[in-house]
Amino acid sequence: MRGVVRKVRRWRGISSIDEQLWTKFDLLRTLVRRDLEARYKGSVLGNLWPLLNQLSQLLIYTYVFSTVLKVKLTNLNGLPANDFTFGLWLFAGLLPWIAFTGGLMQSANSVLGQPNLVKKVVFPLALLPLVPVLSTIVESSFGLMALIFFVAVNTHTLHTTLALLPLIWLTQLLLTAGLGYLAAGLTVFLRDIPQTLGVILNIWFYLTPLVYPASAIPEQWRSLVFWLNPMAAIAEVYRDIVLIGEVKHWGEWGVASAIATIIFCFGFTVYKRLRPAFADVL
Repeated sequence: MRGVVRKVRRWRGISSIDEQLWTKFDLLRTLVRRDLEARYKGSVLGNLWPLLNQLSQLLIYTYVFSTVLKVKLTNLNGLPANDFTFGLWLFAGLLPWIAFTGGLMQSANSVLGQPNLVKKVVFPLALLPLVPVLSTIVESSFGLMALIFFVAVNTHTLHTTLALLPLIWLTQLLLTAGLGYLAAGLTVFLRDIPQTLGVILNIWFYLTPLVYPASAIPEQWRSLVFWLNPMAAIAEVYRDIVLIGEVKHWGEWGVASAIATIIFCFGFTVYKRLRPAFADVL
């Protein structure tokens, strides 16, 4: 009889945990939806603005690097070497970067900008930095769908490697959320963090082969860039999956995933330890 009672209590405990997780997931989904709606509320084009912003950056970078600076691509598995192909290649690398930088910059102010929620004892503060991260990933999906469409028109095929996109999204999510947690927690106590992030991301952008091919990096530095810069690996895997249809950077992807996981655990731990002091500071 005691064994049956223990099993019933254990089952109730597990059921309670599952219910709490689903409640938080549902709350997170609601917060992301409201965040997306609030960003473009009252505008005529609404949620088309993220796509238009991404396409405008694409046109500017394509013109500057393919027409003005004459950047050339190689090893694209038979894709025609023209400005349109360069634009697709560029867009495939810029999409994860735009989502990464947008989510990270907005996460830095996620706690600071919600003092009313922070002071509510029952509100799960761990969700705040995740909202802008997920919102920017959702926004980038509009550009991704446009990219897949144009690639299909250009190559008359849809690569089966597209099924791997959720896996590379997971790597990107862990990296962005980990840094977002770290930035959000520190910004409460040090208000210079967002400005510092802006400077760091500008430098990081040009250290990542986004607007220039990886072959332009000196060979003695190329491996170091890929193994230590997870965004370089993520951008190249995006291009492998969407453009080429063959993943050529499995090793770099694996290392990037490991680094992203470590950063997520570290960032969340720091955020969790700083969290009790948020209400006092705000």
